[in-house]
Amino acid sequence: MMGEIKETVIKKSEINKDVVALGELLIDFTENAISSQGNPVMEANPGGAPCNVLAMLTKLGHSTAFIGKVGNDMFGNQLSSALEEVGIATEGLVRDDKIHTTLAFVHTFPDGDRDFSFYRNPGADMMLTEDEIDEELIKGARIFHFGSLSMTSEPVKSATVKALNIAKENDVLISFDPNLREPLWERLEDARREISFGMSMCDILKISDNEIQWFTGETDYDSGVEKLWEAYPGIKMILVSMGKAGSTCYQKGRKVTVAPFLQDNTIETTGAGDTFCAGVLHYVLEHGLKSYEEGEMKDMLSFANAGASIITTRKGALRVMPEKAEVEELIKKNK
Repeated sequence: MMGEIKETVIKKSEINKDVVALGELLIDFTENAISSQGNPVMEANPGGAPCNVLAMLTKLGHSTAFIGKVGNDMFGNQLSSALEEVGIATEGLVRDDKIHTTLAFVHTFPDGDRDFSFYRNPGADMMLTEDEIDEELIKGARIFHFGSLSMTSEPVKSATVKALNIAKENDVLISFDPNLREPLWERLEDARREISFGMSMCDILKISDNEIQWFTGETDYDSGVEKLWEAYPGIKMILVSMGKAGSTCYQKGRKVTVAPFLQDNTIETTGAGDTFCAGVLHYVLEHGLKSYEEGEMKDMLSFANAGASIITTRKGALRVMPEKAEVEELIKKNK
């Protein structure tokens, strides 16, 4: 699949943050009850995939910061407070006086899967500009994490490209989760182009089962990963999250698949992929990005799967990430 990976060495004299993420920060309105009149009661949960990742990493003891934009409105205030509450640094968070905070309404199906309706035409997260990027935050990070929602339109697309170039120039590891949301793209060809760019820039790729099938045209994940290696040889590790089928790590000619931790009290899948991603980045922060042995891959995936399993039993994600001890206890119980 690819050659030997040299262990990544951080050359900076001072690390300001373990992980800095850029992208969307929004309100997820989720159904929480039915009113006496038979109407759905919606709860305004803080959300956005990059910050979900940071929230879990913060719970695991890592220093984190977010770069993005919210409206100068009540929801922007709520989101800023939520980040501060969970310990995510907010010096990279910008306010927009004209455009409101992005909203998403989430419908949850009986099996826990979701459907999204976005109010983002435009939303404040789309309005982040190049000159609003906090360059020092990125330069002082060990890992820079991003997704594709910050690449759907300008000016945030150019801001994302600038941030990626800063990370590259300063030898910061780059983590990418496409997190495809089809309704937010005018054309899926645009999504394919921008996600391709993201893959060309990243060291670590976390991709879901449906995303890899869509992007590569392969129903077999091994074949899909082979296509990705051929097109993007700079990727050092690919993680495929497969929902109820678990997850697989691919690296330098070997792969390891670990079963999920299925629970009877699962209520929704919001944040599961983000929590999984954070579990993987936690392992990389603890051990460095190198050629892992099969046992190391298994340990990494088991921890990430367990964290994702726990979050499916809770409403929302950002504020209710599991403690490290909870994750370890679930793994212990299932050995």
